[in-house]
Amino acid sequence: MSKRDYYDVLGCKKSAPVSELKSAYRKLAMELHPDRNPGDKTCEAKFKEINEAYDVLKDDQKRAAYDRFGHAAFEQGNGNGFHGGSNPFDFSGSFADVFEDIFGEMMGGGRGKRQNRGGDLRYNLSISLEEAFKGSKAEIKVPSAVACEACKGSGAEPGTSAEVCPTCGGHGKVRASQGFFTIERTCPQCQGRGKIVRKPCKSCGGAGHVQKERTLVVDIPAGVEEGTRIRLTGEGQAGFGGGPNGDLYVFLSVEQHPIFQRDGHDLYCRVPVSFVTAALGGTVEVPILDGGKAQVKVAEGTQTGRQFRIRGKGMPVLRGNGLAGDLFVEIFVETPVKLSKAQKDLLHQFSDCGASGCQPECEGFFAKVKAFWDGTATKH
Repeated sequence: MSKRDYYDVLGCKKSAPVSELKSAYRKLAMELHPDRNPGDKTCEAKFKEINEAYDVLKDDQKRAAYDRFGHAAFEQGNGNGFHGGSNPFDFSGSFADVFEDIFGEMMGGGRGKRQNRGGDLRYNLSISLEEAFKGSKAEIKVPSAVACEACKGSGAEPGTSAEVCPTCGGHGKVRASQGFFTIERTCPQCQGRGKIVRKPCKSCGGAGHVQKERTLVVDIPAGVEEGTRIRLTGEGQAGFGGGPNGDLYVFLSVEQHPIFQRDGHDLYCRVPVSFVTAALGGTVEVPILDGGKAQVKVAEGTQTGRQFRIRGKGMPVLRGNGLAGDLFVEIFVETPVKLSKAQKDLLHQFSDCGASGCQPECEGFFAKVKAFWDGTATKH
């Protein structure tokens, strides 16, 4: 029976990056592992097949040889320096890449060290468009668990100490035989901490941490967008028994601006002009988000919707070394209201002078309307 294409085995395209290959292999290995399918020869064969495929495709040299010569690249005596398929149970090979992840999920636990790590926190921070444009520093108050000062985070009453867990000997993990593997899982007695507190600290109840509000300063770089996430390492919940703190993730939301609208790195500003300026031409002063001004020349006969582009006056590109988007100024012509008698008289004089040729859009539209009505009347 001929071998299947390695890419088909993993369900990936030939152009897939190694990260995608690893993800596909990990998913299949979880499904097909012999310990999850005891006695199933089909699953065992497929498990060997995906190991062989991943062992070749994860290696740049082997993958290049396979892409060029196919399975022939690994046959004995082919002269390419690669011999035979990989051993699917060789932990120096493919399965070792994802063993820790698969082992953790199969056994329902994690590595002992992570059990002592504090939890991560999320903080939602709203900033103005100006702050996103210039960058800023924000002071935030975060309620979180911090190490108990009385027991120094150990959870044990001062004067006493936590004892080494008798079940795991302080390792936080216990070993058990599982098929042809010797597997480790989280110690059920100490929950991976490696120690047991016999006399809990009265201040924290043995938790090793207490709730406290902390004041932190967040550096907001110029150019951040809606949904940008800033990670503050070690500013999350306190770990147990001296374990590492979790992280704090600050999620940014950018407030709406009364003048500017943002689209990626570009800004848009809608500017009203009088119908006189639009008809005769002139200049209009427009704001820049950095607080400056720009003069935009309005050509004679400018219509509503006309856009002018001011390069480099949009939002800065995050970590873009000085690059920035553009500012687009959209003109809309405002019809005057609450006219005085004198103003109305002037407009009547303008109308009496005849407007033929001055309003091509109107004239073209109503010419089409007249033709439409005439055609409709003829049919009837």
